[in-house]
Amino acid sequence: MVEIIAYEKKYEEEVKDLLVELQEYIVSIDKDHYNILTDKYRDRYFQKAMQEVKKYHGKIFLAKESGKIIGLVAGVINNEEETVFDFQSPKRGRVTELVVTRESRNKGIGKKLLHYMEDYFKSVGCKAVLLGVFGYNEHAKNFYHNEGYKDRYIDVMKKI
Repeated sequence: MVEIIAYEKKYEEEVKDLLVELQEYIVSIDKDHYNILTDKYRDRYFQKAMQEVKKYHGKIFLAKESGKIIGLVAGVINNEEETVFDFQSPKRGRVTELVVTRESRNKGIGKKLLHYMEDYFKSVGCKAVLLGVFGYNEHAKNFYHNEGYKDRYIDVMKKI
């Protein structure tokens, strides 16, 4: 049985493993070959992610099965409600990471993690959730669209 738990420091190495696994996947599907995995990625990216979660009142939730961490979702509070001369925005959460180990994919764990984070965002007054998806990650795009997410802003790129 999979349970969703809050991040604790004792899971630091397993979280680093998951972040590396996600980056390895991104590198493998990057048709432009811009994404890389450096020797320093594991520790530096983990530190960056933890700083962002702390700074922006975020959370990390883990999927645990048989004592092993098999997935994670990280999210931050993206903003407070705001209105400027050309934009009105509700308070939003942002999912910054969502990964499930290769062996545990396609079992509903990613969906369970995503819904857990959405519930957290609702509990702190968020009215919307943002997330970014790597353009070549067709599996992730399909997953999020099936969960009710819509394209809001799309970057396009041309090599010159």
